[in-house]
Amino acid sequence: MSGELRVLGACPLDCPDTCSWVVTVEDGKAVKLRGNPDQPYTRGALCVKVNRYLEHSRAGDRILHPMRRVGPKGSGQFERITWDEALDEIATRLRGIVEEHGGEAIWPYLGTGTLGYLQGCEGVAGRRFWNMLGASKHWLNICSAAGSSGLRRANGTSAGMDPENFALSRLILLWGTNPLTSGHHLWKFIQDAKANGAYVVAIDPIRTRTADQADEHLPIRPGTDGALALGLLNVVLAQNAQDEEFLAEHTEGWAEFRQEILEHPVARVAEITGIPAEDIHRLGMRLAHTRPTAIRATQGLQRHEGGGSALRTIAAIPGVTGDWRHPGGGVAYSTSDHVHFNIDMRYDLLDKPVRTLVMTKLASQLADDVKCLWVYAANPAGSSPDANAIRRQLAREDLFTVVMEQFPTDTVDYADIVLPATMQTEHQDLHAGYGHLYLLWNEPAVAPPGECLSTTETFRRLAAHMGMTEPSLFDSDLELAEQLLSSGHPSLDGVTLDRLRKEGWVRMNYPEPFTPFAEGFPTPSGRLRFPPAGKAYVPSHAARTVGHSPYPLMLITPASHTFLNTTFGNNPELRRRAKDPVVLVNPADAAARGLVGGQRVRVHNAGGEFQADVEISDRVAAGVVASPKGRWPKLTPGGANPNAVVAERDGDMGKGPGFHDNLVEISPCAGP
Repeated sequence: MSGELRVLGACPLDCPDTCSWVVTVEDGKAVKLRGNPDQPYTRGALCVKVNRYLEHSRAGDRILHPMRRVGPKGSGQFERITWDEALDEIATRLRGIVEEHGGEAIWPYLGTGTLGYLQGCEGVAGRRFWNMLGASKHWLNICSAAGSSGLRRANGTSAGMDPENFALSRLILLWGTNPLTSGHHLWKFIQDAKANGAYVVAIDPIRTRTADQADEHLPIRPGTDGALALGLLNVVLAQNAQDEEFLAEHTEGWAEFRQEILEHPVARVAEITGIPAEDIHRLGMRLAHTRPTAIRATQGLQRHEGGGSALRTIAAIPGVTGDWRHPGGGVAYSTSDHVHFNIDMRYDLLDKPVRTLVMTKLASQLADDVKCLWVYAANPAGSSPDANAIRRQLAREDLFTVVMEQFPTDTVDYADIVLPATMQTEHQDLHAGYGHLYLLWNEPAVAPPGECLSTTETFRRLAAHMGMTEPSLFDSDLELAEQLLSSGHPSLDGVTLDRLRKEGWVRMNYPEPFTPFAEGFPTPSGRLRFPPAGKAYVPSHAARTVGHSPYPLMLITPASHTFLNTTFGNNPELRRRAKDPVVLVNPADAAARGLVGGQRVRVHNAGGEFQADVEISDRVAAGVVASPKGRWPKLTPGGANPNAVVAERDGDMGKGPGFHDNLVEISPCAGP
C-alpha cells in the first residue's frame, strides 16, 4: 500500500509483559496497532486495554498545550500559555524555592505511568536536573518494594525464574496473581505445561478469571500467605520430601527455619488462612512429590504490613524442595534484577546528601516543608493511599505544583502549571519487561500532536532555560540509551542500540532453559537465607486486628480488567465496559447487613469512603470484600475510589504500601 510504514515499538505500561508491538503508519498517521507476531513472549497479541491505545492517543481530552491555573486548586480551570511562558514561570518559582527553602523543598514525584528507562520510572528521566537543584530523592515504592526486599533477603536478588520456563513445570502455584487480567501472556506457557499434565492451583482471596481456569482454587484470607507457605512445608517435612542435598549445599539457617515449619501444623494454618485443612494437606502432598514446581507470585500479595516476609517465606519453598535445581522450578516475581543496565543517577551532581521522600506517604510528607511538587508519569490523586489527605495537601496555595500529563486527571486539576506530554507512539524509549527476559526499543511512529514534548526533551529545555551548563543535562535520547547499554555485563553481550532499533527486541544473554540458582545464590555466602525465627509469618494489619476493630470486613482492591492503574480511566469505551464500580460481598455478609444485589452502598472507615454497587458473590469468602482499583475519582459516583479508605501504612520491608490491608464497613447510601 502506498505510503505504508511498519514501526516497531513496545508497550510502556505497568504490566509484566511489556509487549512488543507494531504500528502501521499511512501518510504520517498511525492507523493500526497489533502485537508483534515475531516476538516470542508477545506472540502477536495485546490486551483488551492496549488494543485501544491508538484511539486513546487521539482522544478529544488529550492535553496538547502548556496551561496555567486560573481557578481554585482542584477546579481544573486553566488558560493556555506558551512553552516560554511556562518555562519562565517554572524557572522563577524553582529559583525562589531553592533560595528561600533549599532544594530539598522540591519533590520530583515520578510514577509508573510509563516504565521506560528514558521517559519513565525505570531510568534517568529528570534525575540529573533535580540533582543540580539539590531536590529531594523519590522512593518509588508503590508497586513491588516489599516483595522485592523480601526476596533479596532470601535470594540476594528479586529476580528468579524465566517465566517462559513455566511450560516445563509439573505443578504451578499462581499465588496472589491473576495473569488473565494482569499479564495474560504468561497463560500461554501455563497452557503448554497443562498440555503436558501440569496441575495448576490459584491461591487468591478472590475466585478470579484465572482461578476459574485453574485446576483448583484456594481462597486464602488476605495477609496470611506466609502461614500457608509454612503449612505446605510442614506436609513436605512430614513426607520426608525435603531435598537434603540442596539444603546442605545451598542454604543457611535451615535448622532454625525447620523448627518454625514444625510449629505450623496444617490444623493451625487452616485456622489462620481460612483454607480447609484437607485442602492444605492435599496441596502439600502435591508439593512434596511433584518436581518441578513453579510459583508465580506477583505484587498483590505483598501489599500489606507483612508483605516482605510473605515473599521471603514463599521464596524458601523451592529452597526446601530443591526446585531451584530443576528447569521449570522456583519462584517468578519480577525479572527486573536480571536487567543490568548502567543506570547512573549522577548523584555526584548533588552539592550535599539530600533526604528521600516516600511515594506512598505523599499525604503526610507533603506537609514536611515541601514547597514544589513536580508530578510525572503519575496520578497520585487517583492512585495513592489516603486520598482525602492528599487532596487537602494539593489544595495548599503555598505548594507550587507542576504536572506533566497526557490527560486531565484528578491530579492535573490541582496543578499550577500543566505541561503536555507525549505518548508512546510519539517518542523514543528503551524497555525491559519485569515478566520476561527481553529488551525492547520503542521508535516513534508519528509526530507529537500539538505542542507535546517527551519527558527528556522537557527537562533539556528547562535546564537550558535556567542557564544550566552541565553537559550531561543535554544528552540526547540516543546518547542516554547508549549509556544504559554500556554496563559491560555479560547479559548484554552483543546487545547494541543499532541492533535494538533494527530488530525491535532482543533476548538478554541467558541460557534456555534458565536455572538461575542451581549452583548458588547472589548472597554473601552464596546460599539461600531462610527467614529467622518469628519472621516467616508476619500477619497483615487487617488479619491481626480484624476481631478488635469497629470495621469487620477486609477490603482488597485488585486490578481491573479494563483499566491499568488509572491509565485508560477516562477512555469512554473501556468505562462503558467497566460499568459502575462494584464491591463483591459474600452472601453471608450481605444477608447480615440486609444488602441486595445492585444496591448502591458506602464502603467506609475512619479514613473516608467510596461508593459502589453491591455484587453478591461467593467469589469472595465471608469477611472479605473486593472492589477493583483504577477509576478516576472525578468520573466515579461519589467522587472517590477505594484509595479513600486506604491508610498510609508501611510494610515490614521496603516501605511497601497497604492497598490490601484495610478494614471497612458497608452501609446503604442515603436516599432512594
